[in-house]
Formats: sequence, C-alpha cells, structure tokens
Amino acid sequence: MSAVDVVMWSLHTAFAGAWTGSVLFFFAAVLPAASRGSIDGPTLSAIATKLRWLTRAGVVVFVATGGHMAGTRYTFDSLLGTGRGHLVLTMLVLWFVLTALVEIGGSRIESADSNGQDAAAAGRPIFLVAGIVALGLLIDAGLLASGQIV
Repeated sequence: MSAVDVVMWSLHTAFAGAWTGSVLFFFAAVLPAASRGSIDGPTLSAIATKLRWLTRAGVVVFVATGGHMAGTRYTFDSLLGTGRGHLVLTMLVLWFVLTALVEIGGSRIESADSNGQDAAAAGRPIFLVAGIVALGLLIDAGLLASGQIV
C-alpha cells in the first residue's frame, strides 16, 4: 500500500467516524437535552448548523478519499459482482441518504420556533432515521474492514 493510499484510508476512516459519531451524539444527547429545555432554540440551531457544515465538508472529503479508494481497489465488475463491491455500493447509498437526512433535519430545526423544545420536536423524526442510517454505515464499514466478505 502506497503512502497516498494510507493517507486516503486514514482520512476517510477518521472523518467517517467523526461524522457518524456526531450524528449519533446529536440524536442521542443534544436533541433530548433540547427536548427537556436544557438547550434553547438558538443554541440548538447553531449546533445543527455546525453539523450541517460538517456534513458538507464530508462531501469533499468522502468524494476525494472514497473515490481514490474505489478507483484503486475496484473495477466496475468487482463493484457489481462481489460481496465487497456490494458493501461499497451500500456505503455510497447510505452516505447519500445520511447526507440528505442531516440537511433536512438541520433545516427543520433551524427554521423552527426559537423554542428549543419545539425545534427538537421538529428535527427528532428525521434524526431518528439519520441515527439508524449512521449505525448502518458503521456496520457496513466494520464488515468491509473485517475482510470476511469477498
């Protein structure tokens, strides 16, 4: 494996872990705190905005790193014809879905009333699905990393 490959894999993995972890933390910790009134609307909106920007930065990082990894490790036939290829394609679909969910959920929170409880309620259903998709991405990544799928 070349130094460029190591850098790409490391950036991809680190950023993916930070992003999916941030989505899960937002759903599991930030939204419940806002629902209890511990976080006000403007603060919740600011946190949601930062999560959206992290997601947008992820687009750049994941296209560069994931594109490199897919281009150097897979052919069109291996993406469509192997278990590992299917995991890569599943990861791509889940990434698109999670990106859209964070954008939609964040937008709902940012456009909600200034009350943190109302804003949390507006974003909760979307971020519930986002949390599930984030877990799916982590499981998919674990399966790829295990090397057990051929």
